[in-house]
Amino acid sequence: MNSKEINKIYFGDVDTLNIFRHNRRDFIKKLGGGLIIIFTIGKYKAFAMEDEAEDNNEELDFNAYIRIREDGKVECYTGKIEMGQGITTSLAQVLAEELEVTLDSVEMIMGDTDLCPYDAGTWGSLTTRFFDPILRAAAVEARMELIKLAAAQMKVPENELKTEAGTVVKILDNSIKISYGALTKGKKIVKTINKPPIFKKINEYKQVGNPINATNAKLKVTGQAKYAGDIQLPDMLYASISRPSAHGSKLLSVDSIKAEAIEGVKIIIIDDLVAALHTNPTVAMKAQQAIKTTWSTPEVLANDETIFKYLVQNAVETSIVEEKGNLTTGFNEADYAAEFEYHDGYKSHAPMETHSATVQFDGDKLIIWASTQTPFGTRQELSRKLDMPLEKVHVKQVLLGGGFGGKIYGNQIVEAALLAKKAGVPVQLAWTRKEEFMYNMFRPAAVMQIKAGVKNDGKISAWKYQIYCAGSRGVNDFYGITNLRSALYDKKNIHPFGVGAWRAPGNNSTTFARESHIDILADKIGMDPLELRLKNISDAKMERTLRLAAKTFGYTSAKTGINKGCGIALGVDAGTYVALISEVEVDPESGVVTPLRMVCAQDMGQVVNPHGATVQTEGGLTMGLGYALYEDIQFNGGEVKTHNFHNYEITRFSVTPAIESVFVEDMESPPQGGGEPAIICVGGAIANAVFHASGARVHQMPITPERILKALKK
Repeated sequence: MNSKEINKIYFGDVDTLNIFRHNRRDFIKKLGGGLIIIFTIGKYKAFAMEDEAEDNNEELDFNAYIRIREDGKVECYTGKIEMGQGITTSLAQVLAEELEVTLDSVEMIMGDTDLCPYDAGTWGSLTTRFFDPILRAAAVEARMELIKLAAAQMKVPENELKTEAGTVVKILDNSIKISYGALTKGKKIVKTINKPPIFKKINEYKQVGNPINATNAKLKVTGQAKYAGDIQLPDMLYASISRPSAHGSKLLSVDSIKAEAIEGVKIIIIDDLVAALHTNPTVAMKAQQAIKTTWSTPEVLANDETIFKYLVQNAVETSIVEEKGNLTTGFNEADYAAEFEYHDGYKSHAPMETHSATVQFDGDKLIIWASTQTPFGTRQELSRKLDMPLEKVHVKQVLLGGGFGGKIYGNQIVEAALLAKKAGVPVQLAWTRKEEFMYNMFRPAAVMQIKAGVKNDGKISAWKYQIYCAGSRGVNDFYGITNLRSALYDKKNIHPFGVGAWRAPGNNSTTFARESHIDILADKIGMDPLELRLKNISDAKMERTLRLAAKTFGYTSAKTGINKGCGIALGVDAGTYVALISEVEVDPESGVVTPLRMVCAQDMGQVVNPHGATVQTEGGLTMGLGYALYEDIQFNGGEVKTHNFHNYEITRFSVTPAIESVFVEDMESPPQGGGEPAIICVGGAIANAVFHASGARVHQMPITPERILKALKK
C-alpha cells in the first residue's frame, strides 16, 4: 500500500495538504521549547526549523508529532482517540521503546482539534497497523537528534554515545551522561523524519511485548476519568428532545403550552428539532414529555420479518469481490453440492455511554466535549451547520464510553450546538437509551446466499457467494477454492433507517455464513470439520492459527458430550488471522444455549501489549456472543420497537464462558489490528457448536431458542 492509498484511508476526500499547510505552524507555535518531531502517514520528508526559523518546504504535511519537553517528559499529539481499545497504552509503549524513556514519562494528547493535527477518525483497526510504525520512526529520529545534540555539547563523536532511560550516555563511561530535558532546554527544534529509520532488534525490547495494564485504568475504576457527560459549566442547561416515532418523519405541529408553564423551562424549536431545556435534567425531560408534537411518517416498506426478502428483491449487483476458475466446472467435479441462504438482522452498538455532548460558546468560539470517534470530522460538520470558521470550532479531548463504530456519527453534537447557540448558554445533551436505540446507526441487516460443491475427499471444488448489504470486508478466499465467484449486492437508501460501521463491519455476517456452510459440507461427506478445513486452507498463516487454536482447545471431535458440541470458525480482519473454537450445551427441550468455553487463536504479527490484546479479544468475544445468540432489532418500517435492554439482550456475566486467548509467536512481523478481529468468528463458531450439540442447523442470527427448536423439528 503506497502513501496515497494510506492517506486516503486516513483522510478520505479531505484536501489534507491544504489543511496541513494551514495548521502546521499554528500547532507548533502553541508549544513551548523542546525537541519536536512531526510526521505523516506513509511519507518521509526533510525539514528542520530552529528557534521559529521560516519553513521553506511547502510540501510538508503531517498528522501527528512528538515533543520532548524541557523537563524530560514526552508528549505525543495525535488526532486518534481512546475509546477503550487501549491505544493510549500501546502507542505509548512503542514510543517509549524506541525513544528509550520510561512509560510513565509519556503523555498521549489525543483528538483535541486545537492541539493535534488533523486525522479523519479512529476506526477500522487502522491505528496500530499504520500509525504505530510511523510513530516508532519519529521516536528513532528524536533519539538520533538527541545523540547529535549531546555529541556537540559533550564534544565527542556520535558513535561513542548511546541512549538509555531518558539520557544520552557515553558508552565507555556510563557516569558521563546528560538528560533529554537538559539537551532541549532553551531551544525549540523541529524536525521531520528524513530517512528510513533503523528500529531496535527484537531482543533489545524492554517495553514492547510486555503485558501492561491500561495507563488510564486507575482513572476509570476510581471515577476520575472524564467523559462528555461529566463536564459541568456555569449556567449550563440540560436538553431533552421530542422525537417522532419513526425515521423519515417530518414535523407538522407543536403544542408546548404545558411545557412552557414549568418554571425555568426554555423551549427551542429549530426546523424539526424540538427541545426543552432546564438546569435540572429531570425537569427538562418532564417538560419535553409535556410537549405535544404531530409528525408525518413515511410508508412502511419492510419489518424485521420481511426485511431479508426485501433486500434480495431490491438490491442490485454492485461489484465482484473475487472471481477465479469456472463455476460450472467446479460443480461438475463435486460429489455433493449444498445451497443455503443465511440471514443476519440489524444490530445496535448499545454502548454503556449513550451519545453525549457538552457545548458552550466562548465569545465567537464554539467549544465541545463530545463522545465522538471523529473529532475533526465533527469540527467540519459544526463549521458547516453553524456557518462558522473552522478555526473557531474546538473539539476537546475526552474519553468515550464505548464506540464500536457508532460514534463515528455525531448527530447529538450538532443538536447540542444548535441549541446552545439559540439558548445563549452552555448546553449538555445525552441521548436517552431509547434515543440511542433509535438514532445510533445500526449494523445493516444482511443476506448471504451460498452454493458450494465438495468432493468426497474433502476438497471444495466450487463456491458461489452472493452477499446482500454486508460489504466485502473479510470475504476474500483463504481456502484455496479453484472455482469461485463472490459478488456484492446493495442499493443506496435500501434500509429503513441509518446504518453504518459496527465493530468489523459486515465481517461478522459473512463469516457466519461462510463458516456455517463449510461445516455443512463437512457433515454431508462425513468428514470432521477441522480436517476439512485443514485439507483446504491455502494460507500458511491461517493454517498455523487454526492448529494453535485446536492444540490449545485440545480438540478431538466436534461432539464433546451429551447435548454438547464445539464449533470452529475462521476469518481475517484488519490484517489479523482468527481461529475460534467454541463449546456450548443445548437444552433439547427449551433450545436454550449455554456457552461453555471459547478458545481464540490469532496471528496479529507483533503483539505490542499482550495484556491489551487479551482484554480486547475477551471483549470482542463477549460482545460477539450477544450478536450470535441474543441481539435483534424489532421494527416496522422506520419505527424502531426495540427501546432498551429489556428487549435487546446483550451478553451477561452469568452466561459468559471461560475464554482463553492465544497468539501466534511472530514478533518479527508488523503489528496488525486487535480491537475488531476476534468478534468476526463468534457467530459461525456458535452456529456450528449448536449443530454439533443438538443437530439443529440455524441459518439466521441471533441463534435463539425458538429458531433452534424450529430447526430441530425440521
